[in-house]
Amino acid sequence: MTVTLDRDVEAFIASPRQLFINGQWRDAASGKTFETPNPATGETLARVAEGDAEDINRAVRAARRAFEEGPWGRMTPSERGRIIWRIGDLILEHADELAQLESLDNGKPFAVAQAADVPLAADLFHYMAGWATKIEGNTIDISVPYMPGANFHSYTLREPLGVVGQIIPWNFPLLMAAWKLGPALAAGNCVVLKPAEQTPLTALRLAGLIAEAGMPDGVVNVVPGFGETAGAALAAHNDVDKVAFTGSTEVGKLIVAASGASNLKKLTLELGGKSPNIVFDDAEDGAIEGAANAIFFNHGQCCVAGSRLYVQRGRFDEVVDGVAEIAKSIKMGPGMEPGTQMGPLVSDEQFRRVTGYLESGKSDGATALAGGGRYGDRGYFVEPTVPTGTGPLRDTAMIAFVISPVVMSGYRSGPRWLMALADGNAAETLGAFDAGIG
Repeated sequence: MTVTLDRDVEAFIASPRQLFINGQWRDAASGKTFETPNPATGETLARVAEGDAEDINRAVRAARRAFEEGPWGRMTPSERGRIIWRIGDLILEHADELAQLESLDNGKPFAVAQAADVPLAADLFHYMAGWATKIEGNTIDISVPYMPGANFHSYTLREPLGVVGQIIPWNFPLLMAAWKLGPALAAGNCVVLKPAEQTPLTALRLAGLIAEAGMPDGVVNVVPGFGETAGAALAAHNDVDKVAFTGSTEVGKLIVAASGASNLKKLTLELGGKSPNIVFDDAEDGAIEGAANAIFFNHGQCCVAGSRLYVQRGRFDEVVDGVAEIAKSIKMGPGMEPGTQMGPLVSDEQFRRVTGYLESGKSDGATALAGGGRYGDRGYFVEPTVPTGTGPLRDTAMIAFVISPVVMSGYRSGPRWLMALADGNAAETLGAFDAGIG
């Protein structure tokens, strides 16, 4: 039994999805489309227009016109805030539709998308709607010692940057779009958004809701396409004032280089993630559940997932065995199947990469307390896995940026050594459990 598909979702995925540029749905300039698969089956879910450099040019031109000539810049902050608030309202009104699209395209459980991703996206727009009226400058009482008695009027004025390019990943597609769009719009900017090629559907549906909310043409443009073409063109475009990117460190470096080679555009980069989770001897029992949730949430496809688990020697067996037992209890299945706790990985590429590491480990003698390979015979499912043993698998997986439901573990005798072990990666977020830290 699966969740009954919403009629609007059926209609949305039944016809090829176009680019959203200047308030209009358009085919790609090249006429190309690409397939976005259902990761639970590997079968084609929908076809989407494949934007490239020419489509990015069209979108940037539309955004520039909207910024310099359109009504968006002439609106009061309160008027802009009301439109942004309305976007949040429309997301909630279409919550089931968006949650189903997210589940089908990304693989996450429908119940999770419905309870978390969709309402959090709406909440972001509601929150940012309030910021539209609270971005203010300052007046500054300056002193000039060598000009006694002189009076000056000094102030700062916060102004929008202009055209902002935004490139988002595939692990939280709708929520990532909201996180990028909300702040930029509240500040009065115009946007060209490139969603991940693996998960473009909710960004495109969101574009329709943004238009319905009353957003002027050209303020928000959504151009699906591949990173090597559409993403690269956006990063290198001379008429883009800023790029915000969430993704791998390797691609982040390319974007920095593209900015330097073009117009030195401003950048906001959220990169990588191979996060250590540390459990000390005095940690409470909840640390085991916390460590399991840290890695298995969102099928391990999270930049702050606790994919490296370091435990003080006295608690190592207890903690790792406990995480393994939780892994064994997780119900896997398609995201649209009621009761599913963990869906598939997002793509065949990600599936092959993760299972390749696991197979390499097995051939080197590694075993697993839980999981260790593919789940089922279709789709991109990988079991929640707790490997044991040492060797190349540990050496590689402890360093590589591979977001997956696989947790590598290690131990040391003292807290100082645990911290040193965990601190061996340049891009990471640290979690810790002890008597004083939850």
